[in-house]
Amino acid sequence: MIRERVLALLRQVANGEVPVADALARLSLPDTESLPFATIDHHRALRQGVPEVIFAEGKTSDQVLAIARQLVASDAGVLITRVPAELCEPLHNCFPGMQLSELGRIAYLPPTEAPSVGEGEILIVTAGTSDLPVAEEAAVTARALGNTVARLTDVGVAGIHRLLSRTDALASAAAIIVVAGMDGALPSVVGGLVAVPVIAVPTSIGYGASFGGVAALLTMLNSCASGVTVVNIDNGFGAAFAASRITHGYHARVAQSSSQVTQALHANS
Repeated sequence: MIRERVLALLRQVANGEVPVADALARLSLPDTESLPFATIDHHRALRQGVPEVIFAEGKTSDQVLAIARQLVASDAGVLITRVPAELCEPLHNCFPGMQLSELGRIAYLPPTEAPSVGEGEILIVTAGTSDLPVAEEAAVTARALGNTVARLTDVGVAGIHRLLSRTDALASAAAIIVVAGMDGALPSVVGGLVAVPVIAVPTSIGYGASFGGVAALLTMLNSCASGVTVVNIDNGFGAAFAASRITHGYHARVAQSSSQVTQALHANS
């Protein structure tokens, strides 16, 4: 259920173009209890502007496919994260238009209506090549949410000149996602150079003392650079979602939509 579609329908009701009963029928939802292992949140897009996302890890292939069919049937499209290799072929067979990224372990089938376009560019910066899988998850997610994405790859602090030679890209971004493992120092450097929000993603890359990304996580949480926020280890999806809310200005859009509906209803009461 897409927010823009509901808003257009409410305007038609307010203008007398669509009877209330017809609008109610259009807004009726499919049975959310039809799957014994999942309750599909068909109202997610109406509340948050983005449909429910499937986390494939820990689910069987049949469960993922069944949930995806429910979402696709409601014209929501589908985004699936942490896709195991054995699920790629079944997804492609079931949804021929599915875009699959083995590197990012993520799959995306666009909805019938394109998502609203974010304002500005989301820049994804990676410290090293080993961080690319997490960066790819962030990139696919950000594009699925209607954003333009740019990248700076392998510009970690071990060769800081690589980053400093690309300050033009840093300055032009609306939000920056910084993906780094090992010591996790790169987000602090980026945060000290820019005026836009920086979202830090620690990765589980590094030797034993990195503790599977905990060392990078603690470094990022203790950043001395202002405006740096941190998501969980390897959570490229969460970082992209946060950045997309920045570029879309969801709170302002929700308030504007509610105000427009209220005004239309008062004008026709």
